[in-house]
Amino acid sequence: MNRFHSLQDWLTWQESLHPLPIDLGLERVKRVFERLLPNYKTQKPPTITVAGTNGKGSTVAYLQEFYFAAGHKVGAYTSPHILRYNERIKINGKSVSDELICAAFEEIDKARGDISLSYFEFSTLAALLIFLQESVAIQILEVGLGGRLDAVNIVDTDIAIVTSIAIDHIEYLGKTRDAIGLEKAGVFRANTPAIISDLRPPVSLLNYAYEKNVLLLQLGKTFFYEKHGETWTWQGLSQSILDLPNPALKGNHQFRNASAAIFATQCLANDLPVSDTSLKMGLKNVKLSGRFQLVDGEIPVLLDVGHNPQAVQTLVDYLSENFANHRIHAIFSMMKDKDISGVLELMKPVVSDWFFAPLPQNPRAVSEEKMRELFLQCDISNTNFGFSNFAQAFLAAKNNAKSGDLILVFGSFFLVSDCCANLKIGE
Repeated sequence: MNRFHSLQDWLTWQESLHPLPIDLGLERVKRVFERLLPNYKTQKPPTITVAGTNGKGSTVAYLQEFYFAAGHKVGAYTSPHILRYNERIKINGKSVSDELICAAFEEIDKARGDISLSYFEFSTLAALLIFLQESVAIQILEVGLGGRLDAVNIVDTDIAIVTSIAIDHIEYLGKTRDAIGLEKAGVFRANTPAIISDLRPPVSLLNYAYEKNVLLLQLGKTFFYEKHGETWTWQGLSQSILDLPNPALKGNHQFRNASAAIFATQCLANDLPVSDTSLKMGLKNVKLSGRFQLVDGEIPVLLDVGHNPQAVQTLVDYLSENFANHRIHAIFSMMKDKDISGVLELMKPVVSDWFFAPLPQNPRAVSEEKMRELFLQCDISNTNFGFSNFAQAFLAAKNNAKSGDLILVFGSFFLVSDCCANLKIGE
């Protein structure tokens, strides 16, 4: 007999099942995994695991498009979602159905016995089960938090990618790039390629790779890219790919993410060939919600989920390059455990006025009282408060904007999710 029949009932139950929303560690989830899929090592599809602080979602998106364009059935697991939970588990770029997810949850629930699982652990196991059942040719797994103790790390990867590393989630990963880098390096496996797209990777990550006999492949040392206006060149150790179209995802950092994804396809080319034509198609077709996502209109709206200073610096660079002469009205909110002051200091020179949008349903979200204090500390006076939700803040920003201005929604996945729901911006 099924425990629940609707996906929402399953998710609500999962949120209350485990005492901690984030509980890093592999012991519990690995025990359930071994019960659920006892023969997984012999059945596992080729796997690319993507870790890092910023750039994970973009890198997964490129890989998904490259393999899909090449005709391979590709599964991609990411988190968090923007609008619907199903976005976390995709096959050939399409979110899987409620029915598939609920059936997977039912199997996981039976396998776990009295072992408690977190919301994220349930979703990770569901993705692995669905990808196996649906016979994907390759699976791409995005690490949720860190790497070493993240549930995704129960799978031995065939290729690890580590994107840029920055200070974030310090309560779980540490306060320095070296501490955080060491956690990310936990996804490495001996004698297995590890592709690094951070141009200044922490020494701890490099040392770990050497100690574990990992095949380290670094951007700027092992593979390279060179921009040529509307095209660019990717170069590996023994080959070059010419006349690539610029990535459809915006920002100069996307060349790094795309370069790492291209290198991963080359590493697996013997078993899963991806032609230059497929790479070019993938670069043109790639889409990703909430990353420099521009919604056209009388007053255009730019969405970005960046929520740490490194990610926001790339946003500042993008705005300076593309919207230098526009007045920018920022609708803003963040989680209270983030470096909000660091973000405000970076954005202060480019934002004309601020509209604080509360996230009342999220206990982690910063309060209006705290935001007033932080704006004052950062000497930002052009602020607007008193809104009870995103819709009110957006209406105020829109009424304050004129032709030629830009409305920017940034600072949190949850805020961008509210925006997409209110403006009916689809997946």
